[in-house]
Amino acid sequence: MRTVILGVIGSDAHVVGITILERAFEAAGFNVVNLGVQSSQSEFIDAADEHDAEAILVSSLYGHAEQDCQGFQQKIDETGLDVTTYIGGNLAVGQDSFEETRETFKALGFDRVFDSETDPEEAIEALKADLGHRSREASSERIQLGS
Repeated sequence: MRTVILGVIGSDAHVVGITILERAFEAAGFNVVNLGVQSSQSEFIDAADEHDAEAILVSSLYGHAEQDCQGFQQKIDETGLDVTTYIGGNLAVGQDSFEETRETFKALGFDRVFDSETDPEEAIEALKADLGHRSREASSERIQLGS
């Protein structure tokens, strides 16, 4: 069973979204480690390492995710974790264009960025595809290394 780390980052205390996501991802066959609200970057990274997770799913609804996620990908890279990273929610206060917000979070290193209107099924299908792609890449690398 594939493990994902789920939580709300920074000072955000919105719990409803991650409760819905936890149930949806579990129903889709994932092992979900729910960190809850007001989680630090280090808590996400430590949990991913401890549980050998394949993905980190960050939620934020209070509009300050950009400041909460500064340097997150660099910390993940420094630990040597190979995880897919997603973020979703109401990520920016007064955002004019979600495409601009998406680009901001892509630049911060997130593999996928979702708005607050995204259906959990969309994120689940995306993660299944992304993890399947990673598995094929890893198998290909093992074959090449073994040759």
